[in-house]
Amino acid sequence: MTTLRWGILSTADIGMQKVTPAIQRAADCEVVAIASRDGARARAAAKELGIPAAYASYEELLVADDVDAVYVPLPNDLHAPWTIAAVEAGKHVLCEKPLGMDAAEARSMADAAAAAGVTLAEAFMYRHHPTWVDAVRLVREGVIGELRAVQSWFSYFNDDPTNIRNHPEHGGGALMDIGSYCINLSRWLFAAEPVDVQGIVRRDPVMGVDTVTSALLGFEGGGQASFTCSIRTEPDQRVHIVGERGRIDIEIPFNIPPDRETRIRVTAGGDPPVAPATEVRSYAAADAYTLQAEAFARAVLDDTDVPVPLADAIANQAVIDTILASA
Repeated sequence: MTTLRWGILSTADIGMQKVTPAIQRAADCEVVAIASRDGARARAAAKELGIPAAYASYEELLVADDVDAVYVPLPNDLHAPWTIAAVEAGKHVLCEKPLGMDAAEARSMADAAAAAGVTLAEAFMYRHHPTWVDAVRLVREGVIGELRAVQSWFSYFNDDPTNIRNHPEHGGGALMDIGSYCINLSRWLFAAEPVDVQGIVRRDPVMGVDTVTSALLGFEGGGQASFTCSIRTEPDQRVHIVGERGRIDIEIPFNIPPDRETRIRVTAGGDPPVAPATEVRSYAAADAYTLQAEAFARAVLDDTDVPVPLADAIANQAVIDTILASA
């Protein structure tokens, strides 16, 4: 096999607008099928994106001989059942984050993939973008001294009662949807799991989902990460990485535009806070979703490990569980 043939499991907006076109542009990848529980919708999606085959059920796509891997952008509560169905059908799976509804469910998905001998990965696309690859490298090399604190914010406004992100039974809410990024990047930067987790949650009194959630993560050695995520405030996102001798500011950390140059700011030395020595590092336009698809395809085609192991997805979900429990 020299090309990974993809099937898309649903016509969800993120797949239609961002991920599927990105996979189509990826090296060694070909999107050959898309499925919906509505046949007309599947056919319309296939026509719109130029996909050869459309299926009126997920089951039909999973038994298709010409599909090697599937991308799962379904609601959070459907990640586990359809990922497990896919791996048991012998398909490799790239599943949207968070992997499951809780750590136990994420672990069951990993176990199913291991038993089937296929590749399963969680889709945290931002980790593949050059801005983040370089930022983490700078932290590892000690450019800002020993890492002491990470502060992040991620928000947008959504009060639509029909939107799946406002349904708690489907895994909606700010923490599962976008707080998961803040947790993931903090654990990645510290290269460790938090030993202390505390959370504060504000819920919509009618819909029941968390609308504003803040958390503090404590790491061995005194490092701390703090974040706030919200689905009821102005759209914004930012990350500050602070070390003993400097800091790194990520300009657009999560929804990184694929069609324009991006920047990070590295401050080390000078006369802070009045006149800090700040270097602006620029990166050519890159599509994190395309890079993610290419990394996944290389792992499958070369029979190597995916860049981020499933243990990371399970551990990330465990922190989400702990924040919700502590609140």
